[in-house]
Amino acid sequence: MPVEGLVNMLVLVDLDDTLCNTWDAGKRTMLRLIPILIRRRKLKAFFYIATARYRELEQSKELHMMDFDKILERVLSKVYSDISPADLEEMVNLVDRIFFSELRLFPDAVPFLEGVKSMGAKLVLITDSSSKWQRKKLEYLGIRSYFDGVIISGETGHSKLEPHNFRLAKRMFPDDEVYVVGDRDDTDMAGGKAINATTIMVRRGYFGGRHSRHADYTVGSLLGALEVIRREHQKRA
Repeated sequence: MPVEGLVNMLVLVDLDDTLCNTWDAGKRTMLRLIPILIRRRKLKAFFYIATARYRELEQSKELHMMDFDKILERVLSKVYSDISPADLEEMVNLVDRIFFSELRLFPDAVPFLEGVKSMGAKLVLITDSSSKWQRKKLEYLGIRSYFDGVIISGETGHSKLEPHNFRLAKRMFPDDEVYVVGDRDDTDMAGGKAINATTIMVRRGYFGGRHSRHADYTVGSLLGALEVIRREHQKRA
């Protein structure tokens, strides 16, 4: 049952490495892919992974809105200018199967989502990447029903490197008490600050060890984030 007094709350939450283990699943996928690449003599792709050149993709607004298979296609085409369409399709399908076999919700994800909903708050997912890729994750993970709204960069044409999607969420649910929960400072936390939200950084995943300039609170889990939300509301009340 919703708790009286909290119905005007809005909680915006990230998906990848906040609710689910996207970075770890990707890393495990690459590790499982390495022997396959070596057997097929795809050593250039092996060295691209081993030397962490994928970091160059972090700040690309375009890639923040693309399907994973399109990103992989771009990377492989960059590494192998002469790769055949058949080889490319085979590799993309292989990576997709391996990735989803490794994808998991974090153990605290459902308790966090249920805790937020039990407080009567509106819950909106704000995530980068394409519509197809992210909606496939939501269905696979079984969490779509928790959200009152889903905002995906590939659908809006704006990545979280800019504040557009956070402002869009606030227009959808114009509440005074707004919280943003995520794992990345230059997207989730900066976007939250742009709409005057209370920002809560969950330290884990790919960006877990990086310094945060925009977070009001830094926690080690989603249960810690839930506790911050409860405590902040009590103070405001």
